[in-house]
Amino acid sequence: MSIVSLVSGGLDSTVMALLTLEEGINQFPLFIDYGQLSQKKELGACLYNFQRYKLPSPKILQIKGYGELLSSGLTDSKKHIFEDAFLPCRNLMFLTVGAAYAHQCGAGAVAIGLLDETFSLFPDQTITFIREAQKLISISLGRSIRILTPLMSFSKADVVAIAKAKGLNKTHSCHAGTATPCGVCVACREYDGLEV
Repeated sequence: MSIVSLVSGGLDSTVMALLTLEEGINQFPLFIDYGQLSQKKELGACLYNFQRYKLPSPKILQIKGYGELLSSGLTDSKKHIFEDAFLPCRNLMFLTVGAAYAHQCGAGAVAIGLLDETFSLFPDQTITFIREAQKLISISLGRSIRILTPLMSFSKADVVAIAKAKGLNKTHSCHAGTATPCGVCVACREYDGLEV
């Protein structure tokens, strides 16, 4: 089986890529630059860890216009990084692009590093969203494609524990793109109290 793994340089997607490697699954990693403030930090962390762990080099898709058109706290430094964090249809866009790439590569699935929906803040982080997106994307491709969420039964603490066990470091999850984590964004708040 082959999959497209959606990767960001963050802890969750890097753990997902490592687990995929350990399972012996052929993966085509895809990094999407959608105009996020933290793009340079994310991509640097992604490239570092993928080389370190001998993961396949990620393809990089640049669609900065998405974040310019649909501004949010993730893409516009004038907006509040936490209160304005929702970027409409971001995960659907990721999955659509990932599925189109999977179709081209002959892969049967797209993997996204969503965690247990108990911890989700947005409507595109739920099991219902994943189920419906899989149906819609399969219809649009004219063939079945699976959307995998291998971390969906995990909490952030679970992912941190896996990362520690694997010696994983130098990931980047903060949305601000600053030299040090901002402590305010969604990702930083998720790590509050957890030793990464």
